[in-house]
Amino acid sequence: MTITTARDPSRAPRAASAAIRLVPGLTLVAAITAAATLLGGFAPVIGAPVIAVVTGVLIRVLAKPSATIDPGVRFSSRTILQTSIVLLGALLSLSQVLHTGAGSLPVLLASLAGALAAGVLLQRALHLRAGQALLVGVGTAICGASAIAAVSAVVRPADEDVAYSISTIFAFNVAAVLAFPLLGHGFGLSGHAFGVWAGTAVNDTSSVVAAATSYGHDAIRTAVVVKLTRTLAIIPVCFALGAYAARGRSAGLAGVAAGAADEAPSGPAVAGGRRPPWRRMLPTFLVLFVVAAIANTLGLVPQGWHAFVSRAAEICITAALAAIGLSTRPASIRRAGVRPLLYGAGMWVVVASVSLGVLRLTGAF
Repeated sequence: MTITTARDPSRAPRAASAAIRLVPGLTLVAAITAAATLLGGFAPVIGAPVIAVVTGVLIRVLAKPSATIDPGVRFSSRTILQTSIVLLGALLSLSQVLHTGAGSLPVLLASLAGALAAGVLLQRALHLRAGQALLVGVGTAICGASAIAAVSAVVRPADEDVAYSISTIFAFNVAAVLAFPLLGHGFGLSGHAFGVWAGTAVNDTSSVVAAATSYGHDAIRTAVVVKLTRTLAIIPVCFALGAYAARGRSAGLAGVAAGAADEAPSGPAVAGGRRPPWRRMLPTFLVLFVVAAIANTLGLVPQGWHAFVSRAAEICITAALAAIGLSTRPASIRRAGVRPLLYGAGMWVVVASVSLGVLRLTGAF
């Protein structure tokens, strides 16, 4: 007797349709990337990623492209960015990763402590809702929109709080890409010191990479490791918030009593039966970054490939930043109002200042 396995006849057409929807956005991102890479060669101090993000913002604001570009833009800002991080891992040794990550802990811990203290004071001063304050706070102190997404899966804040928080974080991401390299040169920071500063004080990974790229290879390698070390802080934060929410103590957060977003049937649960959003707390690309560093340490990435891998990473970074620029939503930033922006600015200044101060005290510059 022959047993046939039923297949979903619509799966292939759906996959093809999804791929086709990526084309408009990817085409626009590729065009911006090519132009930014060319111009970046004439202005290396600015760098292709900065040119790409500014170009993307200008196109979004002035040309107002249709929604057909959105799928390809989302793919570029996430998947291509994550690919660039993994490629950078292939240029590092595991000892470099561990040494840089451990060496940055004093700066990271001081910055997180400063962010916690500033968050409480600023929330009270600005009379900001607890949901907005929490999301902007973790976004600034830890890892931007990734932290907001992870925390949202645990505490279930109001949708508008999530949108406003991401818009606020995005505004400061763009500002950081433009301002941090200039400030770094003004302060006389070395490549290593700038990498620690950017990795500690800039919000999203994309903006950290963009800011560091224009500062040199030493800066970008250090910044990526420090940023990924900082990202790990989202794990204990999500566990703590999950346990706190499960006990019903976070009354200031909207919808906290709702079930966890992660519906996986297995894995350890947080207090009260809530499951931590593993994929968001420990992103796959972070694991692959470490695997790539291990592969390079073992000599599985030939030295002759490093120049090619480095160039590929730079192009991916530029493409991701073009997509980030195209993701700009000026109306969303305006709708967020002044108070979340002031809160985000205050938190950002505190984190950047504390990080810089610790670097100064430790003699890093």
